[in-house]
Amino acid sequence: MQTQTGDALMARILARPIDDEALGQAANDLLDELFGGYPVENLRILLRSGDDDAVQTGAWLLSELGEQAAPLLDEVPRLLAHPRHQVCFHAVEFVLLAADERHADLIAQTLTLSRASDTSIRWKLLNFLAAASTEQLMAGLSRLADPEVGRLTAGLIASDTEDPDPGEVVAALEGDDPMARLFAAAIATRMAEDDAALLRLAARVGDEEVSSFAQWQLMRLQE
Repeated sequence: MQTQTGDALMARILARPIDDEALGQAANDLLDELFGGYPVENLRILLRSGDDDAVQTGAWLLSELGEQAAPLLDEVPRLLAHPRHQVCFHAVEFVLLAADERHADLIAQTLTLSRASDTSIRWKLLNFLAAASTEQLMAGLSRLADPEVGRLTAGLIASDTEDPDPGEVVAALEGDDPMARLFAAAIATRMAEDDAALLRLAARVGDEEVSSFAQWQLMRLQE
């Protein structure tokens, strides 16, 4: 019965036309079915459908399922490169929740999104940089082909194991390099539980992705 319900919801998501409200309700109902035992492998139907709305819904479901959907990590390289930014956004979250040292190439691909021009992707990538484990970052670094992203990733890893130079973090936050600002803001966030001074500075910089993210993190610290 559960499989039949899940299959019916998949068909509804793939149906055309379907309005946003109906699509959202079907997606939420399908998420409940997935948590209840409907096979996550069936999401490949959405992810490979060629329909942007269905692919976006599938990517959102992956980000909600996290580790439960880890068998579908092989779908993520295409999602990270998808032309619809919302798909990439959800894929980054899925990598954060489900990828480990065995998925070094995938983490490296995610790290290179620090060069993205889209503001929503940069914001999500900053969240990844701030929340990823040291082990995830080290795995990604081992496969990075971009020397500048590699240098910044190495600095982020070092901030977990050594005392970072606050002056260097400040210089990056106030500098002209948008990619360096992302990594500096990530360092400030990772340090914030012990000292939020750098995060407060990040909340005041002129880079909207960095400042909005830092403000959000500061509010979370106050909860």
